[in-house]
Amino acid sequence: MATVTAQLNNLRQSPRKVRMVVNVVKGKGVLKALQQLEFVIRRPAQPMAKLLRSAIANAENNFNMVASNLYIKEFYVDEGVKLKRFRPKAMGAAGEIQKKTSHIHLVLAEKVPGLKAEKIAKKEAVHTHEHEHAEDQAKPKPEKPEIKSELGKKTTEPKKGFRKMFQRKSI
Repeated sequence: MATVTAQLNNLRQSPRKVRMVVNVVKGKGVLKALQQLEFVIRRPAQPMAKLLRSAIANAENNFNMVASNLYIKEFYVDEGVKLKRFRPKAMGAAGEIQKKTSHIHLVLAEKVPGLKAEKIAKKEAVHTHEHEHAEDQAKPKPEKPEIKSELGKKTTEPKKGFRKMFQRKSI
């Protein structure tokens, strides 16, 4: 069974908050997970969706897998480097503030092992599309009729009794 891995290091968000979003999509199909992440109103949702799209693209391009056949096998968050900052406290003391980061790890696997996308079908589709495009260029395009001759008068004059809202000059 082939797997695809992707990771995002040093996301400037605490691991505890990121795990809340990870647990929403863990174990689901990748397309379903992407839809789910679109509607999650949490800050880590956007970078996680980007990571998931990247993993899907890697699976399709590098391993010739089908996106609809993939699911999230593992999705976990580890603690990254803590940025140490200090804030003044009472009586001249300094209190440490830890700005936490996260490392997100993603592993995709296939639902049905061995199901591959056919590259030959894609190449044939491209060749047929090129022929259609060449035929379109060979045909002369009909010229657009003039608007003035069809309507009989100019349309740039404003209608009587009609004023534009919020205009700078009066008519």
